[in-house]
Amino acid sequence: MRLSDIKNILPTLENVEFQLENGTFVPEHFHVTEVGMITKNFIDCGGVIRNEKTVNFQLWNANDYEHRLKPNKLLKIIQLSEEKLGIEDSEIEVEYQSETIGKYDLEFDGKTFILKNKNTACLASDSCGIPAEKMKVNLSELNSNQAACCTPESGCC
Repeated sequence: MRLSDIKNILPTLENVEFQLENGTFVPEHFHVTEVGMITKNFIDCGGVIRNEKTVNFQLWNANDYEHRLKPNKLLKIIQLSEEKLGIEDSEIEVEYQSETIGKYDLEFDGKTFILKNKNTACLASDSCGIPAEKMKVNLSELNSNQAACCTPESGCC
């Protein structure tokens, strides 16, 4: 989800809700403690120099259980970050504390923002020697398909 997407969604909501992919909700008294632009300059294992930019939201649970972040307040925080920091319309990455700080992609299901699990991956698998993933085939399906198209009388064998 890009920053422009969340800016379009927020005015349509009564409440801002975040939910982990496993179904657990971020407690409703969360704070958005940071909105920023993260630039990552790096070289992958294949020697390619890369540059990534993401908009970062950091969610935090405090002990002020009456706190509720309303959509218009989050929109104002986003607009202020665009004005003061020059934040671009990039993909959003959300940081949220679990056992350690987790980083999540963001999706919207029509009511709730979903924190989607991120995975690491090799960006240079073609030059890194990682074999292509092989197609998995069920042997019982192979035999049934072969029997259906190839019989001793058909002349195909």
